[in-house]
Amino acid sequence: MSTDMSTHYDVQALPAEQREHILRGFGLGWWRQLGQVAIVFGVVLLACWYVGLLDATTLLNGLPSIATLAGEAMPPDFSGYRSWIRPLIDTLAMSIAGTAIAVVFSLVVAFVAARNTAPHPLVFGVARVLLNALRSVPELIMGIIFVAAVGFGALPGVLALGLHSVGMVGKFFAEAIEHVDEAPVEAARAAGATPMQVLLHAVLPQVTPQFADVAIYRWEYNFRASTVMGMVGAGGIGFELMGSLRIMQYQEVAAILLVILAMVTLVDAFSGVLRKRFK
Repeated sequence: MSTDMSTHYDVQALPAEQREHILRGFGLGWWRQLGQVAIVFGVVLLACWYVGLLDATTLLNGLPSIATLAGEAMPPDFSGYRSWIRPLIDTLAMSIAGTAIAVVFSLVVAFVAARNTAPHPLVFGVARVLLNALRSVPELIMGIIFVAAVGFGALPGVLALGLHSVGMVGKFFAEAIEHVDEAPVEAARAAGATPMQVLLHAVLPQVTPQFADVAIYRWEYNFRASTVMGMVGAGGIGFELMGSLRIMQYQEVAAILLVILAMVTLVDAFSGVLRKRFK
């Protein structure tokens, strides 16, 4: 007896009507996919036209100005590097503290924003609306609000990055919880575990690696975003960058951008090491 348990279908051996029906289905599916691709491509082209991306004349006219600015920024001027050390530390601390706030609040919100762990549909709906609200307000707007509330410095940047990040981190955390394997959850409930014990011993161990990956990625994003927060008065290296731009010291601007690039590269490399440890 053959041990091959796989099933093979010979289309040619089927009756003519069934064979024609199958082939027609494949043809319709192919045309349907082609139509969907054409619609998406058309929408993309329309958006590009609307924003002027297809206006070759305007783009070509801007090239000389870009070349002039690039020439004025060379060579980069690193003479003021000593004054950038403290702002860089502020930027790094801002990104770490903002990410920590986001992770702590997201851990609380995510379990009530996931369908399989929310205690009540109303609580689930409120949690989702809260995450959407935090995610919909850009961190720059939050930064302006917190600068007006608590003054200049790194604190408003931390608050803005942290609260804005809760919207995205909490969403990812909630989706990870919704996709857990239900077998350990059912086993814990069958053993008489309380709802909190089920979360701690059946749900949390499954999602911890994903939580760590999302938190590390968000830290990378927050470091880049924290350089922008300085432009609204939240301190950091972005504040120094804006100061150089205002007085048109383009050589210094180029140097600061290179420093930011180096720091982003280091943060990216370090986050890669952290991801390997959490896998």
